[in-house]
Parts: sequence; structure tokens; C-alpha cells
Amino acid sequence: MVSIIMTCAAVVTAGGIGVRMGYEIPKQYAPLDGIPIITRTLKIFQEHPEIDFIVVTAPKGDTEYCYREFVRPYGITKVRGVAQGGITRQESVLNALRLAEDSDYVVIHDSVRPMVKSSVISESIKLARLHGAAIAASPVTDTVKIGDDFVVSTLPRENLWLAHTPQTFRTKLIIKAHERAAKEGFTGTDDAALVENMGSRIAIVKDSAYNLKMTLPEDLLTAERLIRITKS
Repeated sequence: MVSIIMTCAAVVTAGGIGVRMGYEIPKQYAPLDGIPIITRTLKIFQEHPEIDFIVVTAPKGDTEYCYREFVRPYGITKVRGVAQGGITRQESVLNALRLAEDSDYVVIHDSVRPMVKSSVISESIKLARLHGAAIAASPVTDTVKIGDDFVVSTLPRENLWLAHTPQTFRTKLIIKAHERAAKEGFTGTDDAALVENMGSRIAIVKDSAYNLKMTLPEDLLTAERLIRITKS
């Protein structure tokens, strides 16, 4: 029997500047226990056996700088290219997808989630191969209220999930979703929303609690504590 080799790319999004972190530099460049956040994330995909190559998005004007400072010095050899970030994250991802069109599947992941588990990436790839699309998410455990100054109603939380990355898709599917969204002027808060907009189903992978998103300074402190605990 002839086996078909399916290629899988990773798109690591690092095109934003992260003003809420309060740094003068984009937050993905900030150090986390001595290693830049973006580099920590790239190393996870570098070491993942199912990832064939990586494409990174970088802020406008930073493509060479990103490669020179955060990729090459750390021996990350799977990076095929650095795509220039667009005005929006959605535009940045599409720029990166153009450099990954020859892959069969693509894992899209935020550079500021540097503690994603390899097992979650693997499961998302597995489910994307079965269903075409899969996202990592955490079930909502708090009570969710709708309201402004006063509570209007309470949502049942049984079927509510917090969407994270990685989000993994058949490459042709996610490119088609991005192109359709651009044509229609549709903006989604994540890549999965663009696939939902086409009516496609998306499988859910229960995410690890360690997959923190570095948004505020306290997130870095939490991540550093976790890293030091795992080292000890």
C-alpha cells in the first residue's frame, strides 16, 4: 500500500505591537525567563515532529529584524519566511498563508502563547485531518452575565468555550475562508470565525491550562513562575 505524505506548516502570528503590555517594544519580543517570547513559541514548533516548516508574521518593517534577532541566533531552521504584518491580524495571517500554500495543513498560533503543549498541537492536527478544522479551547467555568451597568441576563455555560490557538485547518480551506472574508468585508476575531462564516464544522481540542496568552505584565510573571517550577 502506498502511503501519502501530508505536509503541515505552522503560521506563528507576531504582527502586533501589544500596547497593553506597556513595553516600548512589541510584546512578542519581550524576554520570558531570559528568552524572547516569540522565540520560545517558535522553538515549540521547531521541535514538533509533525511541523514541516514555519512562517512568521512580523510588524511592518520588522521582517529582517525578526529573522536576524529571534530566529537565526536560536537555531530555528524550520522558518521558511517572515511575512510582513498587515493593518489587521486577519490581513497578516493571509500574507503568511501565501507562503504556505503548498502545505496540506496549517497550524495557526499566536506568538504570545509560548507555553502551548506539544500534545495539544498534535491533537489539533489529528482532528483537522479528520474534520478539516480544529481549535484549542477551554471550557468556561465562571458564570457569564450579559449587561452594561446592570445585569441583563445569565448565559448557560455548559456549551461555552474560550477559543485559543493553535487553530489547525486544511490549508486550502483556510485560504478560501480568508479570501472570501476579504471579498465580503467580513472580519472575524479569530481564524476559526472565517471558517464558521462559510458554514464549515470545526472540532474542539480541550486546551491545557498552561497555554497562557501574554497580554498584561502579570501574565509574564505567572508564566515565569510556571517555567521555574517545571525546571525545578
